Amino acid sequence: MSNVLAFDDRDGLIWLDGALVPWNEARLHVMTHSLHAGGAVFEGIRAYDGGIFLSNAHFSRFQRSAEIVGYTLPYSSLELVKACEAVLWANELKDAYIRPIAWRGSESVTVAARNATIHVAITAWDWPTPAAEGRSTTGIRLQLSSWRRPRADTAPTASKCSGLYMIGTLARHAANDEGFDDALLLDVDGNVAETTATNIILVEGRKLVSPVADCFLDSITKRHVFALAQKAGLELEERKVSLEELCAADEVFVVGTSIEIQPVVELKGPAIGAQWSVGPLTQSLIDNFQNSVRQQCPA
Repeated sequence: MSNVLAFDDRDGLIWLDGALVPWNEARLHVMTHSLHAGGAVFEGIRAYDGGIFLSNAHFSRFQRSAEIVGYTLPYSSLELVKACEAVLWANELKDAYIRPIAWRGSESVTVAARNATIHVAITAWDWPTPAAEGRSTTGIRLQLSSWRRPRADTAPTASKCSGLYMIGTLARHAANDEGFDDALLLDVDGNVAETTATNIILVEGRKLVSPVADCFLDSITKRHVFALAQKAGLELEERKVSLEELCAADEVFVVGTSIEIQPVVELKGPAIGAQWSVGPLTQSLIDNFQNSVRQQCPA
């Protein structure tokens, strides 16, 4: 039996539809529409020293994600920020991972659910970053996945929608089974897309290159890293990236709320493979990121 603490049985409080409730009482019915049809939208946000990092960008995307999948959140972004602050305070958290999520309720389980109530919950817990655990320069190994990111005309790819994460779950499981940390997914044309939950960035000299987010979620962390890189005088490019170009890069790293910045040291797939060192430019960006976090979220 696993010793991992299940998420449905913890101490603390969760903000649910406007009120703080005991953690293990935050429940939904098995006939909830989004449980059947996959229409929940969510965000992953970091708090540092009690401050909510990049909150405007995250809650703007949260609102936009809901609109893309056809509903409107019953709370403003300001109300949701205040709710996050209440959750952090109630759970006595300073450095934390925050998960706002919205979903269609149980009024319908058919495909159409226009009259379903929209529910919103916000949870926060202690989930240390690699940097907090002293692993910021520990490189990860990627397996090339057989799964592809869908085109934007076949799925709501600009939304952080729960249904889109099934591909990531399948790809991550397959990679882990083979001893890899994560998986790299391509788009339907065979170009580099992203990993299962993070955007990927190539270092080519003094230039950062990232696949254009036309079939996957554009990372808010990537936008912040790009701003830091621009201040450091680096050139930035977003465009289609081939596997061959990725393999030829000087350095490679991934970005996302959960891991911040983490180097990639290996990619392996059928008839293709590459290895990279944790280079000086990646290390510099990791340092700059940590400094920026504390500046925006001072103690």
